[in-house]
Amino acid sequence: MANLVRQQTLDVEVAYRGFCFQESDDSAVPVPFNDGYEWGVFLNPHVRRFDLFSAGHTHTAAVTVKVWDAEPPLDDCSAWDEQGEVDFETTTGEVALWTLTLGRAKDVITLAEAGGRWRVRVSCSGRAEVERITRTEGVAHGVERYLVEFWPQET
Repeated sequence: MANLVRQQTLDVEVAYRGFCFQESDDSAVPVPFNDGYEWGVFLNPHVRRFDLFSAGHTHTAAVTVKVWDAEPPLDDCSAWDEQGEVDFETTTGEVALWTLTLGRAKDVITLAEAGGRWRVRVSCSGRAEVERITRTEGVAHGVERYLVEFWPQET
């Protein structure tokens, strides 16, 4: 059974529908954000980073990050619009959040005391509503919700 190691709640300032999670040591990322960013791809893995494509153009997304000690059960409490999984490698054990307009955010997610290989599951809800609001009314706050779960890969 998986145990929750830590949890963080983040408000992510999304612009141009994109943001990413990237190895905290920028020099260890061969293709930093936003190079290689693909429009319309919900979850796109790169070396030491993964990009997310939001349904809303400019808004604040509510992001919950959970770090587990093993693969967690699927969260079926919510009706998710999108879900995906990718592999992620870190050299430092820390992950930084990046947005297209603001660059690196001050928030850092600690996965472990050292680098390693991780599996990541991303779940998202509120996509149709945030798309509608950002298209017709302007900026939305907390309408699109993400659950980002990290757990160590078996070696």
